[in-house]
Amino acid sequence: MSESAARVFARLSTDEPVTRTRTLMAKAVVLGGSLAGLLAARVLSDHAESVVVVERDSLPPAAAARPGTPHDGQLHTLMHGGRMQLQRLFPGFEEEARAGGAIVSSPYTIRAYADGVPKVSDGAMGLISSSRPFLEALVRRRTLALPNVKVLTCRAIGLEFRGDAVSGVRCGPVSRPGSGVGSGVGSGVGSGVGSGVEEWVEDADFVVDAMGRASKLGDWLEKAGWERPAMRRMAIDIDYATGYFRRTTSDPELAAAIAYRTPTAIPPRVASGAITAIEGDRWLITLANYGKQPPIRDVDEFRKLCGELPPVYREAVEGEQLGDILTYHQADSRRRDYHLLKRFPARLISLGDAVASFNPIYGQGMSSAALHASALSHYLRSAPDLRRHARAFFADQRVVVDAAWQISTAADLARPDVHGPYPRGYRLTKWFAEQMAEASVTDREVAVRFNSVTYMRSHPSSLAAPATLLRALRVNRSSRKPRRERG
Repeated sequence: MSESAARVFARLSTDEPVTRTRTLMAKAVVLGGSLAGLLAARVLSDHAESVVVVERDSLPPAAAARPGTPHDGQLHTLMHGGRMQLQRLFPGFEEEARAGGAIVSSPYTIRAYADGVPKVSDGAMGLISSSRPFLEALVRRRTLALPNVKVLTCRAIGLEFRGDAVSGVRCGPVSRPGSGVGSGVGSGVGSGVGSGVEEWVEDADFVVDAMGRASKLGDWLEKAGWERPAMRRMAIDIDYATGYFRRTTSDPELAAAIAYRTPTAIPPRVASGAITAIEGDRWLITLANYGKQPPIRDVDEFRKLCGELPPVYREAVEGEQLGDILTYHQADSRRRDYHLLKRFPARLISLGDAVASFNPIYGQGMSSAALHASALSHYLRSAPDLRRHARAFFADQRVVVDAAWQISTAADLARPDVHGPYPRGYRLTKWFAEQMAEASVTDREVAVRFNSVTYMRSHPSSLAAPATLLRALRVNRSSRKPRRERG
């Protein structure tokens, strides 16, 4: 009997320590040095004699922006599900993050507002609040401290195959101002980097595609005669505007908040606002809007719009502004369905945004990547036959992708400016989601279950228990007014 999606998700989201690791290969190569790639490298370090991370950016030794992550100035939240995985892979991670200035939020220092109405605390889910560069730098430092992991600064330009398996990665140097080639960094340099070298092959016993939304893996597979995965897209047209402001207290009573508004035919100037206390005694505030509205770039408008949100936003922007307002646009959510491919090379997988990237307003990206890494760890600890297509990995990964996709697209499809594609049974799913979301505003028991799903700790099917639905219906009937009328 096949394992249910809920059981797979529970297995992958476990907080139990990683055990039963053994060496399965000589060298693994990870394409991409962002968070998903670093987490894959950490997992592979338990199973490979050496791990090479191929990254075209020169990775900074400390927290800093870089060209390969143009969105890193925007708000990024490590949800409870992702937080547990980082603690599994890097024991003591939370303590180290806190020592560096991050805020490890308890459920009682997080506040959510639905159409201006404060939601009840679930008393269970917490976050790690920091900037994206801070979190990635900490993961990078812990990963590259491993003796068998190194970074190779170069471009991945293709794959090599031997029979039905990947056997290597074709690499080329990165042009730098004042020099003709790239250089290796980290704890070592791979073969082939040097003056005059145009291309070389990094031999590999296992390859991970962590190249993000712009991954070229499908092109490479098709060129080599393999199937390429179909890509599904959902238009979202979301604009982010993020400001940084000085925080006057190092231990704020309210460490993070999210305020969102019910979708309407005329999109509000701010559809969602999020605030979080981050390292360096700063507030990071992100305002999101949809449609054809102009980006929010002016600090006076930014402050005015924050004044229309709950008081914590207005108080935060009264502090000193630190840097310019940063904007970011994302046109669509997308996923590549690798699990549907019948022919796929052995010793090759894809994870992170290279497989699925969602509307960033829901904060699923980093936690999804962490759960993909958990799926990779489970796969490699299950004594797989590496001569065959990694179907078991892709099957587990699909459960994570489906869960995050269901959560984000259900909310997006509720907007009047989004016109599908609608999944089968959408009307019933929409009604069900609305009941749960409405009841979670005032009822703690429903909030615990609802937030466990949205924080990527539990599978969405956990909300389908008859007792939970009946409780939600009773709560909503007993409310004097629906939430949307109270707003």
